[in-house]
Amino acid sequence: MDKSELRKLARTRRAGLARDVPDLMARIAAFVDDLKIPAHAIVAGYWPIRDEADPRALMAVLAARGHALALPRIETKGAVLSFRRWRESDALVDNHHGIAEPRAEAERVVPDAVLVPLLAFDASGHRLGYGGGYYDRTLAALKDILSVGIAYAGQEIPELPRVAHDRPLDAILTEAGYRVF
Repeated sequence: MDKSELRKLARTRRAGLARDVPDLMARIAAFVDDLKIPAHAIVAGYWPIRDEADPRALMAVLAARGHALALPRIETKGAVLSFRRWRESDALVDNHHGIAEPRAEAERVVPDAVLVPLLAFDASGHRLGYGGGYYDRTLAALKDILSVGIAYAGQEIPELPRVAHDRPLDAILTEAGYRVF
């Protein structure tokens, strides 16, 4: 099956999981210690859209522990994401995809860890995204960072098709726990 067909199936599957796991935010936040993110590391999260696994409770726990937070911003189509410092009280703006992101004047930062949204993942840490390649390009450009997919456990599939530019995740965090690849 090609990636476009898998994306359709994964969206439908994830929508069902969102209804079946209503307490996902609290359940994934409970695994914060398993992440082993060094003190004072900058953690980039994301603002969830539709029925994506929501990392905001985890981000709140990380902020309470002293981590600076960042959110991605699309500066140019087809480029890497930029990350801008973000606090819970900061206003966000919708980009051309309808995704909330920090304002252009927010401080640009380089994260030490990135929480990554996805449609599906497999046992080797490969993820199926939306097809724009933003996270693949960004993860390839960032060196020595921890990339953690945030998902429902039911988003795992046996194996994803891959191309040369696909970047595997370092780990996945679901309501079932934290797994390193």
